[in-house]
Amino acid sequence: MLLDERSEGSDKTVSRQERAYRLLKSLIAEGRIVPGERLQEAQVAKAFGISRSPARHALRSLCADRVLNEHDGKGYVVAGNDETGGDGPLATLDPIKIQATPQWERIYKEVEQELFIRILFGAVRINEKQLALHFDVSRTVTRDLLARMHGMGLIEKDSAGHWLARRVTPEHIRDLYEMRRLLEPKALLKALPHIAAAQLRTVRGNIRHALDQSSLGSSAFDAVERDLHVDILGFCPNKEMLRALERTHMVFGPTRYLFHPFLGVPVEMIEGALKEHLDIVERALRGDADGAAQALHDHLKMADDRWLKRFAVIAQTTQLQFPPYLTPADPRLASVQS
Repeated sequence: MLLDERSEGSDKTVSRQERAYRLLKSLIAEGRIVPGERLQEAQVAKAFGISRSPARHALRSLCADRVLNEHDGKGYVVAGNDETGGDGPLATLDPIKIQATPQWERIYKEVEQELFIRILFGAVRINEKQLALHFDVSRTVTRDLLARMHGMGLIEKDSAGHWLARRVTPEHIRDLYEMRRLLEPKALLKALPHIAAAQLRTVRGNIRHALDQSSLGSSAFDAVERDLHVDILGFCPNKEMLRALERTHMVFGPTRYLFHPFLGVPVEMIEGALKEHLDIVERALRGDADGAAQALHDHLKMADDRWLKRFAVIAQTTQLQFPPYLTPADPRLASVQS
């Protein structure tokens, strides 16, 4: 029997060794692995589809919890009332799928938030070595993370090859939204013939559900944003147009932090954006492609204004402390070049 890791209440934001630890602890607590039975690194690694290193860490953590006892040469024995003396049978482990979550994804949100806060004040440099040390990850992981941010247009390399996030100015935001107003409506017109009505109805339902919530979370609003601006537009057959739009996706960042003291937006603005999304999708469902494209254009103009209102608030704040992997950049690099 192949079990899905989700059935064990896993959290995709934690490491493989932590997920393996939780799964084993749950199996023991439920009596599916009993006192006296043995577990081995190779056995756990094979059953969970992971390497021996996270399996070893999981087993040692259970020893620290006194759930297991290490037995010389015979692996680990489940603690409890047993008379096997460590010679009990090997526990039976059904295959349990632990899906891989790239390590860079687990730290991306925190790094992105730190960057977004500070580039509204000024340009910052990212120290790759300090980034790896701060999160206790390899340089390969940090390179993957920085490559993702570079692809979104959030960071770039300076002439010396160092990573730099330039200050985001109102002028830069206007330029990005102008690009979106030029491309997104056309992308929507190209995408609509390829989208099933059922998918549009699902998107409409998500928007209505969000509007009905008394307190909308950042992740829910971000999902609604991506339903339209990424998933629906993703049906556009012109892939070069979509690649160009990827460079504007950095403006989605603050929607993931609606209630942050610096990045947040007033509730009435959120409600207005949701109603605009609903209008676009309902026009598309009625077969009014031109009307949907025009409504998208108008929505992006309003979104531009909403984004820029953040700067009026931020101008009244004070500079924040920097994490060890970020430092203020040369003032001459203070703003994004248009």
